[in-house]
Amino acid sequence: MLTKKYDVSRTVVREAIASLRSDGLVEARQGAGVFVLNSHSLLRAAGPLDKKQIAGDLEYLEVRAPIEIEAARLAAQRRSPAQEEEIFRLHGVFRNLIETAPSAEVRRADLDLHLAIADATNNPVFRNFLEAFGRGAIPQSKIVDGSAQEQLIAYRRFIFDEHERILHAIAMGDAEGAENAMRVHLKGGQMRYRELLIGKRLSEAGTGNT
Repeated sequence: MLTKKYDVSRTVVREAIASLRSDGLVEARQGAGVFVLNSHSLLRAAGPLDKKQIAGDLEYLEVRAPIEIEAARLAAQRRSPAQEEEIFRLHGVFRNLIETAPSAEVRRADLDLHLAIADATNNPVFRNFLEAFGRGAIPQSKIVDGSAQEQLIAYRRFIFDEHERILHAIAMGDAEGAENAMRVHLKGGQMRYRELLIGKRLSEAGTGNT
């Protein structure tokens, strides 16, 4: 069960599934369950993928998860009005980059937003932790091919929506909601990169490459 695997409530799982359905990634079949729609998946990246880079990105996500989940909870409890304003400002920066910006710029904006949430804990160790990773804190592997513009924009909007749920909970002072939204965001990232890695391995097995 997803609730036990990711230690979240049924409400969080329902919200995550609703988000995936709205993005055309899954469909609910009456009496059968929820199924991934591979033909519309944001993970259908074109071109060669670096298996070591994907595995490295997954490792970073696994380490980030428990730290940033706690950071989101504390930010909801401790943020100042100025810190909350900065979080929303950076969320707007990310939004403005969705359609045209190069990937490196979007990753920088993504990291800046997460750093602002870390700052809102008013515990500097959270920021120090993320800054220690540098660029590695934000995955470098391409979830989608940069030449597939519509697919790329859809993926960025998907991340934007996940961020927005985190920010809403922080602004409402909902510590549990912020914690759960960050968990869905980072655990979902892990699942996406695991699927990329599995796909790469299956592809190599089919061609005889190692």
